Amino acid sequence: MSPTTSPVRWTTQDIEALPDNEWVRYEIVDGELFVTRSPHHKHQQLAGRIFAALDQWAVSSGLGEASIMPGLIFSDADNVSPDVVWGSHDRIAQIQDEAGHFKGAPELVVEVLSPGKANEDRDRSAKLKLYSIQGVEEYWIVDRMAQRVEVYRREQAQLTLVATLLAQDAITSPLLPGFACAVAPLFGIRRP
Repeated sequence: MSPTTSPVRWTTQDIEALPDNEWVRYEIVDGELFVTRSPHHKHQQLAGRIFAALDQWAVSSGLGEASIMPGLIFSDADNVSPDVVWGSHDRIAQIQDEAGHFKGAPELVVEVLSPGKANEDRDRSAKLKLYSIQGVEEYWIVDRMAQRVEVYRREQAQLTLVATLLAQDAITSPLLPGFACAVAPLFGIRRP
């Protein structure tokens, strides 16, 4: 009889024991470790533009806060750092711990895809499922290469694709009253 082996389940403590490396990001989804290199500067630029649009709206509306790469620690086996999030003041007060990490779901999560099938699968499948289970209200997957934004919204207790936005479109959301952001400038596309 051969022993049954179970897959290794990573935890937040395991990540904390790994050596610090500014060029590597560790995330855990359902106990599975995902290791990614520091993103391409165009990835960071795009995430920065999305943050800037959300932050400008958040400051002027007074309805919440945007953050870049916050730690979302849902459990010991689910610990991720999305590119951008937005949360209402009430939600942030409920989920933020003393270290500034979020121990629950903000209303909006944004992931900018990194190239490669494994990275796409993580954001389109594992993280979509995680964010859906954790109660995220809206999830944007931003595809830098295809220059499009997929918008998922909570419908009947799960995140469902409701729109695929291209350069000529604008992002709006029922979560963000009065927010409108043209897609083209996010990707550095100048409109005539």
